[in-house]
Amino acid sequence: MHQKPIEAGSIEVICGSMFCGKTEELLRRLRRAKIANLNVVAFKAKVDNRYSKDKIVSHDRNSLESIAIENSDDLMKLGHEYDVVGIDEAQFFDNSLVLACKNLAKNKTRVIVAGLDNDYRGQPFGPMPLIMCESDYLDKLTAICMQCGKDATYTQRITTDTQQVVIGETNVYEARCRKCFNPPKI
Repeated sequence: MHQKPIEAGSIEVICGSMFCGKTEELLRRLRRAKIANLNVVAFKAKVDNRYSKDKIVSHDRNSLESIAIENSDDLMKLGHEYDVVGIDEAQFFDNSLVLACKNLAKNKTRVIVAGLDNDYRGQPFGPMPLIMCESDYLDKLTAICMQCGKDATYTQRITTDTQQVVIGETNVYEARCRKCFNPPKI
């Protein structure tokens, strides 16, 4: 096993709307860490069961083995012995995710978090705003607006469901730019 990096740990956040490539970028960074012979683990929210229950899977069907966890406490228990910890769909966790990531980074772990920064109403989603503020590195990615083709930073739900969390993909959501985004009236 490769020794932990000598420098301090860090928190990297990859955020944006659906279909902007957050998971793909997370997978790329985790694969690069493996090539560097670092000890890597990936976690995902147990609620995200779209493609697999034991893998992080992008919309392009690229994947990496992962551990599905229920809450942020599991992250700290299982992630503390790794050089690099990846977390997908972070918006589904509670606000304790921030403390878990900070503790891991203090332990010289590189923590890479990917998630939606806003929900389908255009409102901050779960712990993402807090973890974005704590990040050492922040990348906000854009998708392509499904209405006009411009850069999209919003996720438009195209069904009538009103609960905050509805697991789905192109049958439930579209990427939209600010001009084309129509937040629901709730």
